[in-house]
Amino acid sequence: MRTAEAGADSAAGARPAGKGRTPGGARSAQDVLAWSRGLTAPALRAAVDGLPGSLRRLAGYHFGWWDERGTPTEADSGKALRPALVLLSASAIGGAPAGAVPAAVAVELVHNFSLLHDDVMDGDATRRHRPTAWAVFGVNAAILAGDALLTLAFDVLAHSGHPAVPEAGRALGAAVVDLLAGQSVDLAFEERAEVGLAECVGMAAAKTGALLGCSAGLGAMFAGGRPDRVGHVTEFGRQLGLAFQYVDDLLGIWGDPLVTGKPVHSDLTSRKKSLPVVAALGTGTPAGRELAALYCDDRPLAGADLARAAKLIELTGARNWCRAEADRLLVSALGSLVQARPATRARAELTNLARLAVRRDR
Repeated sequence: MRTAEAGADSAAGARPAGKGRTPGGARSAQDVLAWSRGLTAPALRAAVDGLPGSLRRLAGYHFGWWDERGTPTEADSGKALRPALVLLSASAIGGAPAGAVPAAVAVELVHNFSLLHDDVMDGDATRRHRPTAWAVFGVNAAILAGDALLTLAFDVLAHSGHPAVPEAGRALGAAVVDLLAGQSVDLAFEERAEVGLAECVGMAAAKTGALLGCSAGLGAMFAGGRPDRVGHVTEFGRQLGLAFQYVDDLLGIWGDPLVTGKPVHSDLTSRKKSLPVVAALGTGTPAGRELAALYCDDRPLAGADLARAAKLIELTGARNWCRAEADRLLVSALGSLVQARPATRARAELTNLARLAVRRDR
């Protein structure tokens, strides 16, 4: 196991830019995300508005558009990373981003379907700095709303009338199956005393990498890209998705609650076998063995035990290893992007977006 991020910045390039333009006229990652939200929001709202009343109310609450009583709010609606990948990937292959909006809306609906169900399965009571949908409306209502968003995603694709719909629908369906398979394995890990690191990486690639890969691929499809270019762009998104999960798992332990919207050490509280935890448990070090004892104890992890568990993971080198893996995957993802022969500005903006996604824990 590597325990340092040697050369990460020199290998992957400069740190993420802030707002404004970056060299060459490319927009910063934050500006791209804002642009993406602005372009997709009207179509996303229109799609959700077509749901029956109770489902619409819960979905709108989850998206942060209104409170539990239906009063409009300006709550956090999420980063909208996946729609941005769709739109930029379409631009990278020479298409008009506006033409790929249905695909962007579809992947955002699928993503939020998964979040609604994840919160139920994980018992998470907080998301985006406020109570989760199931905590407000009940478990059954949240599950049904998630199902509605998944169905709506394919309906939006089908009604776009785009020539790529058959291929895009198959790709999105395959990504959903991978996502569900990854989530199923993740749940199974909770019942097992031992989980191998390769198994954990495979689970993360399915649960997170598949949909980000599909997001990029759908953008290329809607731009009329040839199969080889679609394949390279999809691989870029897939590797970025796995890197994103490494960082997400780091934030699940050490993330600032003001940023993540979840309590610090949240993944340790539930004894989640995330990537840094599984990596630490597999080191065979004294710190790894002490962590295993904490994870096997029947008592709830809280207070000093949570802080100790986080420290033990650091002592094994697993925290630094996860950061290094995320950086390695970023370099590989950007290599796949280059192979797709993207337009210059779109390549720069996708690079900015990828760096922001992988370095949000820095």
